[in-house]
Amino acid sequence: MEAKKVILTYAGLTSLEEELEHLKVVKRKEVAGKIREAREQGDLSENAEYDAAKDEQRDIEARIEHIEKILKNAEVVVEDEVDYDQINVGCKVLVHDITFDENIEYKIVGSTEANSLEGKISNESPVGQALLGKKTGDVVDVETQAGIMQYKVLEIGPSI
Repeated sequence: MEAKKVILTYAGLTSLEEELEHLKVVKRKEVAGKIREAREQGDLSENAEYDAAKDEQRDIEARIEHIEKILKNAEVVVEDEVDYDQINVGCKVLVHDITFDENIEYKIVGSTEANSLEGKISNESPVGQALLGKKTGDVVDVETQAGIMQYKVLEIGPSI
């Protein structure tokens, strides 16, 4: 079975590559040092520092493996080539929430980059899916946990 392609913006790709480098170069050495120090304390059967360091090592290795898998299957959206006539991954979009009478700005990104606190929503989320392909002036209905929400697309662009 072929692995699922992971959509990333260039910024998302760069961020993951930097995190991977940091984990491999800095964090691995830090944890190795902690394990070495804990071993020097003697009896490993009741050594909480050793157990904690080994747990941290396992978590770091799992994250490295996860990032490498993402990067291996990454499909990078070149934001300079995005068509801003309609909403695509890599676009920023300003919508008017008709239900709550407020404007909201989103950046449509791949699922690994999504961060609602930064206004980055996944192309796989209900709102992201509903907005994909829409044009300025379109009104979309989005089925959410809170019920049906209506959004009117006000602007689409690289930055708003």
